[in-house]
Amino acid sequence: MPPTTAEEIFGQLGDFSVDEAIGKANTLIEAMGWIRRFRGKTTVIKLGGSLVDDEVALMHILLDVIFMESVGMKPVVVHGGGKAINRALAAAGVEPHFIRGRRVTDQPTLEVVERVLTGEINVFLTEEIERLGGRAMNLSFQTTNVLFGEQLKLDTGEDLGSVGEVTRVDRGVIEGLSYTDQVPVIPSMCEGPAGEHLNVNADTAAMAVAQSLGAEKLVFLSDVNGVRRDKDDPDTIMHSLSSDEARNLIKDGVIESGMIPKVEACLETLGRGVRKIHIVDGRLRHSLLLEIFTTSGVGTEIHA
Repeated sequence: MPPTTAEEIFGQLGDFSVDEAIGKANTLIEAMGWIRRFRGKTTVIKLGGSLVDDEVALMHILLDVIFMESVGMKPVVVHGGGKAINRALAAAGVEPHFIRGRRVTDQPTLEVVERVLTGEINVFLTEEIERLGGRAMNLSFQTTNVLFGEQLKLDTGEDLGSVGEVTRVDRGVIEGLSYTDQVPVIPSMCEGPAGEHLNVNADTAAMAVAQSLGAEKLVFLSDVNGVRRDKDDPDTIMHSLSSDEARNLIKDGVIESGMIPKVEACLETLGRGVRKIHIVDGRLRHSLLLEIFTTSGVGTEIHA
């Protein structure tokens, strides 16, 4: 049988030579400084729907989250679920529609979105963390909701339906769980002023949570390895950018197309108290640990 818990997975290191053992010890020594630096600090991790669909990548991401909590960090997971929602909509015979990259959420779509995000993915992620040896609590309409907001209005006047933006985060509930060594797991939905349920873009939900908590780091796990000088060449990744450098790259056209709104959102979030933002390829095994606990990192770090 394949390993099913963190202990079994980390225990399958096997026999290795003295040189390999020294290499592993050196890695731990390198990580020690970062562990001490970030101990007690909050890291918000945005988990995209494409990674939720990738069983192997997801397992290693959740193991990284468990490790972070085990060494004294306070990880908070905010997730979407676009691919699973699209499958569920197709099964229900509901045609998806998008305006400016945002899902138009009518009542039939909202019912599917809520079922998939809060009833399925949110519960599944929490149970997976527990199965792998960690402790977690799902925070949703079905348990304790922590995201509150209002309906999103586009400046074009187009109607997105039940789509919202987060205006308030119940910081106390999230921090209370973190202080009891549990990982809060939050779906990208919020409650409106009249108690209505609203679909929220997962990136903006994660940014709102990070800002509210005054997070040390906000990590976007996606299917790209970071900001690149050539968007089609993964080897041109830029591992560190200041906010001024990022603005100049947008101005010069180096950062283009779909990466522009993500980087602009990162810059806005930096201006509201989050110290560093990382864009990392979540498909890379243990990318979270490599980005946070090594000197070079594997993604792009944007700092003020």
